[in-house]
Amino acid sequence: MQSTLRIETHNLHLAAELIAQGKTVAFPTETVYGLGADALNEQAVERIFLAKGRPSDNPLIVHIASLDQLDQVASTVSPLANILIQRFWPGPLTIVVPRKPNVPNLVTAGLDTVAVRMPEEPLARELIRLAGRPIVAPSANRSGRPSATTWESVLADLDGRIDAIVCGNPTRIGLESTVVDTTGSEPTILRHGAITQEMIVQVCGSVSSGNSELQLRSPGTRHRHYQPQAKVQIVDDLGRLEPTLQRCGMIGICDPSEMESREIQLRKDFPQATIRYCASLDDYASNLFEFFRHCDTLGVVRIYCQQVAPHGLGRAIMDRLERAAQ
Repeated sequence: MQSTLRIETHNLHLAAELIAQGKTVAFPTETVYGLGADALNEQAVERIFLAKGRPSDNPLIVHIASLDQLDQVASTVSPLANILIQRFWPGPLTIVVPRKPNVPNLVTAGLDTVAVRMPEEPLARELIRLAGRPIVAPSANRSGRPSATTWESVLADLDGRIDAIVCGNPTRIGLESTVVDTTGSEPTILRHGAITQEMIVQVCGSVSSGNSELQLRSPGTRHRHYQPQAKVQIVDDLGRLEPTLQRCGMIGICDPSEMESREIQLRKDFPQATIRYCASLDDYASNLFEFFRHCDTLGVVRIYCQQVAPHGLGRAIMDRLERAAQ
């Protein structure tokens, strides 16, 4: 099997040329690494599904670099959608809008809507601009695995299965984008992310949660997702677990001034544990998937994850933890 071509960021035009040729190229965004292909080339899109082992009923997100490209895939853009675009683009927000007929059914899982976002990461937008076409880009990992937030993690899952990877920096946010359906009278959150429910309410005045039918319009809401090989268990407090000599992983959040003392105490009761305390919700989100992957490389059998309040970014963290623990 031929290995995946590694492309340095200063050679981004090479990655764009491959996209234009119908190839698959992984690249960094501000959320996670995406696996990109020409959104309007059905054969190229099919290569993404084959590389990831992704079920064909799971829609993809179209990434754009300009509003002109939005017009290429969206049949209409509602006033509600425009409000969200003006406030949150470029950024980690995906909007669901009515699709144009030229968008392949494989992109939308046969739905009459398409999910679109304009990434904040300048490198991602420049790649799309150089390619001269919208790019579909699900997370660059094998389907069901934790999303990749470094190019090394992409290669661990997909080396030889994709054509190239842009070797950029680790991603900043670490969780996939917020997905909002804009086809109704008020915004409907289909997947939580860094653009929080509170932020959307502040702009739009209200928000609703999607029913099971609407949820199907978003990736990451069906099938198994975000799961490491180890068993994930959500706990209230890492410090209240029963001591064990079993090799395990532990990730939680606490005040930076308490990190050292808490870790020392945990190591007394869990001498074989891999422990990571995070200083904030942002830190927790950006570290979660890479921690899962690190634990897998160590042969950890169980990962204990401290729950957080389901507010703000905490909603997105708990969504990923609950899906990983299924």
